[in-house]
Amino acid sequence: MIVATWITFCACRSLARVLLFPSSSNSPPSFWETLASVVSSTGTMGNSCVCREDSVGADTAEARSSRPRDPVRPPRRGRGPHEPRRKKQNVDGLVLDTLAVIRTLVDNDQDPPYSMITLHEMAETDDGWLEVVQSLIRVIPLDDPLGPAVITLLLDECPLPTKDALQKLSDMLSLSSAVAQQDALNPAKHRNTTAVLGCLAEKLAGPASIGLLSPGTLEYLLESLSSEAHPTVMLFALIALEKFSQTSENKLTVSESCISNRLAVLESWAEHSDYLKRQVGFCSQWSLDNLFLQEGRQFTYEKVNLININAMLNSNDVSEYLKISPTGLEARCDASSFESVRCTFCVDSGVWYYEVTVITSGVMQIGWATKDSKFLNHEGYGIGDDEYSCAYDGCRQLIWYNARSKPHSHPCWKEGDAIGFLLDLSKKQMIFYLNGHQLPPEKQVFSSATSGFFAAASFMSYQQCEFNFGAKPFRHPPSVKFSTFNDFASLLPSEKIILPRHRRLALLKQVSIRDNCCTLCCDVMADTELRPCGHGGMCMECALQLETCPLCRQDIQTRVRLIAHVS
Repeated sequence: MIVATWITFCACRSLARVLLFPSSSNSPPSFWETLASVVSSTGTMGNSCVCREDSVGADTAEARSSRPRDPVRPPRRGRGPHEPRRKKQNVDGLVLDTLAVIRTLVDNDQDPPYSMITLHEMAETDDGWLEVVQSLIRVIPLDDPLGPAVITLLLDECPLPTKDALQKLSDMLSLSSAVAQQDALNPAKHRNTTAVLGCLAEKLAGPASIGLLSPGTLEYLLESLSSEAHPTVMLFALIALEKFSQTSENKLTVSESCISNRLAVLESWAEHSDYLKRQVGFCSQWSLDNLFLQEGRQFTYEKVNLININAMLNSNDVSEYLKISPTGLEARCDASSFESVRCTFCVDSGVWYYEVTVITSGVMQIGWATKDSKFLNHEGYGIGDDEYSCAYDGCRQLIWYNARSKPHSHPCWKEGDAIGFLLDLSKKQMIFYLNGHQLPPEKQVFSSATSGFFAAASFMSYQQCEFNFGAKPFRHPPSVKFSTFNDFASLLPSEKIILPRHRRLALLKQVSIRDNCCTLCCDVMADTELRPCGHGGMCMECALQLETCPLCRQDIQTRVRLIAHVS
C-alpha cells in the first residue's frame, strides 16, 4: 500500500522489501516512480528482535517468526524444550570466537556458531545482556574490519533490553565529555562505545532512544568528534548521532548542539587520501546535506561538477538506507540491512569494464546483475544471490552466484585496492581483477541470462566504495579491447541530480496522484488483481515484477487484468 507522505526515518520498518530491477526497460525508473516505491517501505533502521516480556518495543510473535537475516547471519537455532541451558562461559571468549568465525558464515543454511547461540541465551536476562554489551566494548579490536559489524550483529541478535537494563547501562557507562577525553587514550574502547550507542539508537527508536540520549551521552558523542579523537572514533560517533536523529526529538536536540559547525570542518576530508578520514568526510558531508542543515551552506549537489559523468549509481531504485554521494559514484551503507545498488546504464552486447576502489575492507559483493535480478535487503540477499547475478567478495575471498559461493585465489582486499570487472558478452564470461591480477573467467550466470547487464554492488554495515565507469582513467585497465559505460551512456542534467531527502520530500508533496492509479508506480491505472489472495491496486506491468503479494506476502500464482487499460 502506497502512503502519499515520506517520513525520512519512521516508526516501523517493512520486512523483506524487494528491490526489483525493471524488466521492461533498460533505462532507470522515473523520479516519481522511485519516490512512490520508496515510500511504500516506511520504517526504522533496525531489524526486529526476539524480546523479553518487559522489553522496550517488543515485537509480535508473527514478526519474530519472519525475522530476516543479514549476509553473515545464519538462522538461529533455539534451545529445544528438553535441552538444558548451556553452561555459562567466559563472555569475552565467546565474543572473540564469534568475531573469528564470522568470515566462515557464507551459507544462509549453516547452523549458527555455538558462541552466538550461547551469547544470545546469556542476554535473556538483564545481567547477561549487560555482560555482553560490556564485553563488546571491552574486547573488539580496533583493527579488525568486521569488528563494528559484529557489534551490530550480536546486539541485533540479542533480545531487546528492558528499561531497567538500559538504565543500568547508562549508570555503568556514566558518559560525559570528560569520559570521552579519558577514553581517547584507548581508541578501541572509545570506538566500540560509540558503535554500541549507534546500534542501540537504531534498535530503540522512539521514547527509549530519547531516554538513551541523555545530556551526558550527547556530550560524549560530540567530544568524540573533536580533532584529538581517533578518526574511527569520530566516524562511529557521527553514525551514532545520525541514528539517534531518526527520532525527531533527538534530531532537534542534536541540531541545537551546533554539530553542523563541527561537521563543516570534517567534510573537507571527503577526498582525503587517508581512507579512514575519507569515510569521516563522506559521512559529514552526507549529514550536512540530509540531517544537520547549516544556514547559508550550499548543498553539495548544487556545486558538484557532473558535466563529464554520463553513468552513475542509480539513486532512484535503492532504499533510503544507502548513502550515495552527490557525484553518484560513491556509496556507503551504515544500516543493519544488506543494501544493493546498480548503475544507470545497461548493456546487451560487447565487452565492458569498470573499476571499484575499496574504501572499507569488510563484506561487499560487487559484480554484475541483470534486469531480472531481485534483492531482499533485509534478508541479506544481494548481488550474486540469485541466478541472474554474479559477484566478487574480497573480504571473505569468494565468488558468489545463485546464493552459493566458491573460494578464489586473491588475497583479502584492503583499503585502496582497485577491483576490476570485465564483462565479455560475446564470449559469455566475466573476469574479476584485484589490482590488475585476474581470476579465471566465470560463466555460470549465462545459463540464465545473456543480456540486460548492470554494474551492481551490495554492502554490509559500515562499508563504502567508489565506482569508476570511465569518467576518469582506470588504474589497471585490462589488455583486451573494451568499452566503458561513460563513453556510451547519457543522462539528462536533471537525471544526474541526487537530491537531499528533505528536498525529495518537498517535491513529493507537490505530486497529485489520481485515485485509481497503480499504488506502486503511481503512473497508470490500477487494473490488475493477484490470485489467489485477491489483492489489487496495481497495474499489470508492476504486478509482473512481483513474486509475492506486497500486502499479505502470499505467493502469486496468476495475475488477472480486470478492466481494459486506459491511459
